Amino acid sequence: MNLSKEKEIEVVELMIKKYCHKKHNIKNGHLCEECDELLNYVKYRRSVCPWKKNKPFCSNCKIHCYEPKMREKIRDVMRFSGPRMIFEHPIIAFRHVYETNREKRKLAKIEKKKEERKNDR
Repeated sequence: MNLSKEKEIEVVELMIKKYCHKKHNIKNGHLCEECDELLNYVKYRRSVCPWKKNKPFCSNCKIHCYEPKMREKIRDVMRFSGPRMIFEHPIIAFRHVYETNREKRKLAKIEKKKEERKNDR
């Protein structure tokens, strides 16, 4: 049930727009220069992601391909917009929570297997 690349970008765009409208007081579906730069950066990084279709959410990824400044910006957006998504886009928000938890369980299972193999040696 991984989100498609297009759907993932759509969700991030919704979150950046919500952030920009509330924090930078920009209206009519537009973005300020800083938020537009962030959205374009996210789109670019997603297009060159080495995971392609099997990409986990960035928060669960072992490869951090965002430069630190942009990683902090997107974290700020996610922290602000994430909780607000529940009210305006509940299905998207719950799907994200479900997918995040599913990925974390999957990664924990993989780590546990690695640890077991390591202990068997």
